[in-house]
Amino acid sequence: MFRSLKVRNYRLYASGQLVSLTGTWMQRVAQDWLVLNLTNSGTALGLVTALQFGPSLLLGLWGGMLADRGDKRKLLLATQSGLAVVALLLGLLDVGGVVRYWHVLVLATALGLISAVDTPVRQSFVVEMVGKDELTNAVAINSTIFNTGRILGPAVAGVMISAVGTGWAFVANALSSVAVLAGLWMMRPEELFPSPHLRRARGQLREGFRYVRSRADLMLTMVLVFVVGTFGLNFQITTALVAKQVFHRSASGYGLLSTALAVGACAGAVLATRRTQRPTQLFLIGTAGVFALLEIAAGLMPGFDTTALLLVPTGFAMLTFTTAANSSVQLGVEPTMRGRVMALYLICFMGGTPLGAPVVGWVAEMFGARWGMIGGGLICLLAALGIAAAIAHRRGLTAADVTERVVAAVHA
Repeated sequence: MFRSLKVRNYRLYASGQLVSLTGTWMQRVAQDWLVLNLTNSGTALGLVTALQFGPSLLLGLWGGMLADRGDKRKLLLATQSGLAVVALLLGLLDVGGVVRYWHVLVLATALGLISAVDTPVRQSFVVEMVGKDELTNAVAINSTIFNTGRILGPAVAGVMISAVGTGWAFVANALSSVAVLAGLWMMRPEELFPSPHLRRARGQLREGFRYVRSRADLMLTMVLVFVVGTFGLNFQITTALVAKQVFHRSASGYGLLSTALAVGACAGAVLATRRTQRPTQLFLIGTAGVFALLEIAAGLMPGFDTTALLLVPTGFAMLTFTTAANSSVQLGVEPTMRGRVMALYLICFMGGTPLGAPVVGWVAEMFGARWGMIGGGLICLLAALGIAAAIAHRRGLTAADVTERVVAAVHA
């Protein structure tokens, strides 16, 4: 199940990521809570989220091109250092009692600019540490680590915010970056599996678009990931608003909802480590549909405890879908295209957040916090059904045939 950890370089990377991602999730919870305390506005929170993820929409493909051209390990040393500096600045402003909403906006934008390069480089670096044979397992382990941090981070942040305030959570995140920097520094470059470096030439960005457009399997995954990422995965907004405005809970209540989601997500990621083959299109559609139904149901729950309880299977379905989509893309591309294709994947996955986050925040503010979650789930469900209908039409299948195959794919 954890066979990729036999590789020394990957062990160093994974252990550093566990510490760093715990700090990252502490910062996400603290940042959301800080914005709500400063503004008490879902729209304001959505704007911060949009600015943090917006640069991925504009610059993500350029970051993927850098990944195809350069030394990914050296690039990560630079970007991870930058992320630590941004976290430290926000922490010092908050601890000093001088933080303002515009400070958060500026630093969220800076975080997004650095992440636009860091994220596609990190995604495409995994195969260079473990090789293609272990890629599916390593992607699933990455998701497990991500969601372990997602469990630990909100829980620690909830306690820390209640005890000493949001500022120290930002400082702790900056310090946690030392772990991932140390892991990258201690790697043995001669034991990596480097992809051929792309030589600088004109038209390489357009080449990435053409490559994806020519592949129906990649296009289906990108569209589905865009819709789910844009409207269904805004839990940093919806759970914060539900905790504060529906159930009148403190930061620890928000942390508990985030932890419940992450527990399910971690279980889904661990189960995904057993998968050895590239996921099918029908599997992606089926898991997206299940996730959408569970998100709608979580938004309809009448009590705090039942909402938290239902977020566990919601997180499981969410990670089953996202891990399968990531593996499907990485295993289906040529090595020299991986950086640019993964950048496009991440543009679809996270770049839609600047569009969806303000919309979800506005819907929650106008119609009630629950509707941010319910509405996102409804849009994802319609997308899954629409894509299933398109496949049925193209293949000459009935709705019953597609339903039967989707259920079989998910069950397998």
